Amino acid sequence: MKMIRLTCLVFVFLFVFTAIFGGLLFSMTPKASAADYSQANAMCVMESSSKRVLQSKNMDSKLAMASTTKIMTAITAIENCDDLDQIFEISPKAVGVPGTSLYLRKGEKFSTRQLLYGLMLISGNDASVAIGEHVCGSLNKFVELMNKTAKKIGATNSHFDNTHGLDSKSHYTTAYDLALITSYAMQNETFKEIVSTKNTKITNTDGKTRYLKNKNKLLNSFVGCNGVKTGFTDDAGRCLVSSAERDGMNVVCVVLNCGPMFEECSSLMQQAFLQYKLYDLTSFYKLPEFISVANGRTDTVGLTTMGHCYYPLRDDEMTSVEIRYQLQDILEAPVEKGQEVGKVEIYLNKNLHFSEKIFTIDCVRRNSLWQKLYDVLAQW
Repeated sequence: MKMIRLTCLVFVFLFVFTAIFGGLLFSMTPKASAADYSQANAMCVMESSSKRVLQSKNMDSKLAMASTTKIMTAITAIENCDDLDQIFEISPKAVGVPGTSLYLRKGEKFSTRQLLYGLMLISGNDASVAIGEHVCGSLNKFVELMNKTAKKIGATNSHFDNTHGLDSKSHYTTAYDLALITSYAMQNETFKEIVSTKNTKITNTDGKTRYLKNKNKLLNSFVGCNGVKTGFTDDAGRCLVSSAERDGMNVVCVVLNCGPMFEECSSLMQQAFLQYKLYDLTSFYKLPEFISVANGRTDTVGLTTMGHCYYPLRDDEMTSVEIRYQLQDILEAPVEKGQEVGKVEIYLNKNLHFSEKIFTIDCVRRNSLWQKLYDVLAQW
């Protein structure tokens, strides 16, 4: 009996020891990051307005991107087409393009806007060629314009060989560049309207109608999803660029060569919305409402700033925000409306993040006999 009791005590001791020591080890293990569990070859989660990267994995690796290319195609066309609703004729070069297709026919007539829906909803490769030819007169010139636009955006590690994304050794981007391009494109209302459309139809001038259903499943399953593009080729694998907005914060998620692309984008964006909140850092200012004025008709003048600085922060990052002021102690009249009297700086983790000037909101005339005489004469 004593042996049984002793055995039980030993088991209880071992259980408690294991639970405590095991819990200690678990608490000492670093928290897993998105890169630890991501099945994507490369990924990037970015807050659109600030371009802050919230999660990443191999985000600077140059990779094929399949039909997510069409994000660049679409925004280039929208910005450079004189009239999106002008009807034009489909040329032979846009007929029979390999891959996903609108099955355009030679001589059919559509507008650029109609073809943009065919491009972004069902990924029509032939639509991409027709759009490029119409906007620039030739496909080569349009692709050159795509590359110039990419550089303008800051996507310096990308190169486009075509408008559709079919595999080519010199056709590549990075997850970071594609997030930059998408954040830029989503600022365009026409682009945003197109990529957020779930279903539509386009009709040519002969009355033939094509019904288009968006391939982006997250538009129906993820709260706040507003775009943008799927893609697949043998070299690129499954690719997805998704975007969603909640509580004023828009997040773009890029996954390249990712089997469960919809599930992973959904998980990454959900994590971003749970961890981060978008703040206007200028709302943290404790700017004096007035500044003193010497020898003026009034003793003080009001102060203001004009800028805004939106940035996503986690709760544990709030203490890293520091506001510094440089402001004159007193002003000498006369004071002009909009007169610069100082500046305010926002630091994040001791690094300067944003700076703007402080201005007066009114004028203050000098309090003198001559000024009073001038005021009387000015009323006559």
